[in-house]
Amino acid sequence: MNERVVLDTPNDKTRSKRLKERTATTHDRLDKAIMNREPFASRERFGQFLRMQYLFHRDIDALYRAPVLAALLPDIEARRRFPLIAGDLADLGIDAPSPSEAPLFTPGVPVDMPAALGWLYVAEGSNLGAAFLLKEARKLDLSEEFGARHLAAAPEGRGLHWRTFTAALDSLSLQDSEEQSVVSGAEKAFLRVRNLVEDVFQ
Repeated sequence: MNERVVLDTPNDKTRSKRLKERTATTHDRLDKAIMNREPFASRERFGQFLRMQYLFHRDIDALYRAPVLAALLPDIEARRRFPLIAGDLADLGIDAPSPSEAPLFTPGVPVDMPAALGWLYVAEGSNLGAAFLLKEARKLDLSEEFGARHLAAAPEGRGLHWRTFTAALDSLSLQDSEEQSVVSGAEKAFLRVRNLVEDVFQ
């Protein structure tokens, strides 16, 4: 492992807290864009939400098997939700989207570690907030076993699952340009999901 990934962040605020602050506006706009589409108004609309989730997690699935990220976060492959989303679509009898473009990240292709962590921050953070979404999904008779598998909590609980990720993120010692790359990666991820929301919920 590269030695720099085990050094402490010197600032008073952790990197994950600073990242939350710097992406708050983009994050809030995305949340409002999703909820304005009323994804839990019916199973049909929830199906559109699943298609959006499918496309985003298809984009980032390769990150969960990237060696440079596995060295930082040993349980990263177990965090993959792409297969669960595919299962949710199958449960509801919905065909998976057939994108004409390749995923944004490709298996076997080296990744920019700081930028990739920004993308993962968005994906992992959404799992932390999925408790509310799962509660809404249950009103549609969906659950962790049927139709809403990808919203299930990790076995160790959402809080610890998130803290394990942020502890790894916060432990990095990065140069200023790399710090900006983490923020840029997170911003791009939020914007990517926002674009998918607009495309899928047309």
